[in-house]
Amino acid sequence: MHNPSRRETFKLLLAGASLPALPAAAATATTATTACDAAAPRWRRGIEGQRQADQGDGTYLNPIIAGDHPDPTVLKDGKDYYLTYSSFYSYPGLVIWHSTDLVNWRPLAPALTKPLGTIWAVDLCKHDGRYFIYIPAAPDGKPWSIYAIWADRIEGPWSDPVDLKIPDCIDPGHVVGEDGKRYLFVNGIRKIRLTDDGLATDGKLEKAYEPWRYPTDWVVENFAPEGPKLLRRGKWFYLVTAVGGTAGPVTGHMVIAARATSVHGPWEHCPHNPLVRSLGTAEPWWSRGHATLVEGPAGDWWMIYHGYENGYRTLGRQTLLEPIEWTDDGWFRALGGDLSRALPKPKGGAAGPAGHALSDDFTRQRFGVQWAFHDPAPDEMGRARYVQQGLRIAARGTSPADSRPLTCGVGDRAYEVEVDLTLEGEAEAGLLLFYSQKAFVGIGFTRDEVKTFQYAEEQGWARGKRKTTSVRVRMTNDEHVVTWHYSHDGGKTWTLHGTRMEVSGIHHNVFGGFLSLKVGIYCAGAGAVTLGDFRYRALAS
Repeated sequence: MHNPSRRETFKLLLAGASLPALPAAAATATTATTACDAAAPRWRRGIEGQRQADQGDGTYLNPIIAGDHPDPTVLKDGKDYYLTYSSFYSYPGLVIWHSTDLVNWRPLAPALTKPLGTIWAVDLCKHDGRYFIYIPAAPDGKPWSIYAIWADRIEGPWSDPVDLKIPDCIDPGHVVGEDGKRYLFVNGIRKIRLTDDGLATDGKLEKAYEPWRYPTDWVVENFAPEGPKLLRRGKWFYLVTAVGGTAGPVTGHMVIAARATSVHGPWEHCPHNPLVRSLGTAEPWWSRGHATLVEGPAGDWWMIYHGYENGYRTLGRQTLLEPIEWTDDGWFRALGGDLSRALPKPKGGAAGPAGHALSDDFTRQRFGVQWAFHDPAPDEMGRARYVQQGLRIAARGTSPADSRPLTCGVGDRAYEVEVDLTLEGEAEAGLLLFYSQKAFVGIGFTRDEVKTFQYAEEQGWARGKRKTTSVRVRMTNDEHVVTWHYSHDGGKTWTLHGTRMEVSGIHHNVFGGFLSLKVGIYCAGAGAVTLGDFRYRALAS
């Protein structure tokens, strides 16, 4: 599983070089069932060695946004495209991404700063010159409801959330009907009319459509009709829906469609259903679904949806792009085929910046776009303060599990991170791979000891004595095998931690929550930690 050229590649990346696109044969290698074989695709490398979709030769290789970017919702706004996705427990959240060619995407800013509990699939839309995001959320102690935020500019500022008081619903999809009225479709598939300003309901929630049913012997998670996204094209309204369950068996999640001449129906099933579905574990992308249709810069059409990467559920659901064609009978079909190979890019549209550097010297605020607290309390941002030495995080809780750690999402199969930790008072701090309070690994430091965390708890037998006020910590995640080092002389010499960890099982199908395995930094006890010189380097894999 180790690439023999990794050392040479790593030296190039440290020097800031971008790697050239590999031959097409490397991008079209057959993907088999194991994680080793799933490594067959070879991506062009960008900043910090991160994989990028644009191959530089007129083709792209999925994912278009690597790492945990699930339930993508896409808005075409003139020559610009904007996308956001479910942020779950990360705050600030709902980061807006921008593209001009549907392949190269960069983050702009978070739209949501006020914690609403867990955030599931949202819908981004524009109406009468104003931008809206409709948000299903479950604030602590409250039932699910749909909230709305709005802005006159996509960059913000965005409004505070408005509770539309649509109880026990998720996955909103906005549409303007043939009557000029605004509607939200939700899971079920049900609909409710909105007021003209889009900030309150103007009717009752009612059944809208009975989704197409797959054969009873198909292996799926559950029926679960969800994620309705609507489009008006010509005389038709198209309703694109996910069924089959989001995770579970890789063959469950799928994309289906229906159409009608009115938002009130009647809806007819697409004869090509399902339009997208993973057929087995040999495929490069699993559990594919939750699609939005979007017109490309040159008038061709595309489908953006999410999927798990074969062997890397730990990275969460990543954002995928697939071409579609409209058929003579007014329906459409997906054309992507084997997504392990490079595909022609959408025509037209200028390629803009792709991704962003994760290395951080903490001289500017990068909350939301990069850093986010996991499941924060309303006052969580009060713990963070930029100081001359870096980013100071006040202690909270007694261990990583209840410390509400600072997290950073990643999109590579293999990578290395380093960070300086300077302890203050009776604080305990460390570096983690963090999924949730139920699932994490890491090492931590107090003034007197080194701690080891595995299986979401401290391994007391591994505790070691070591006086520490300042330490540099390195974590290497090499295709799920995690190695730890630490240095007390600024990285001149390193101590190898005595335990290596294997983390391939830390994902939704084991622990629930629809999350991903993120780099985390925790601070517990009393006092604070100051973070400095965070470095990220993707490794060839």
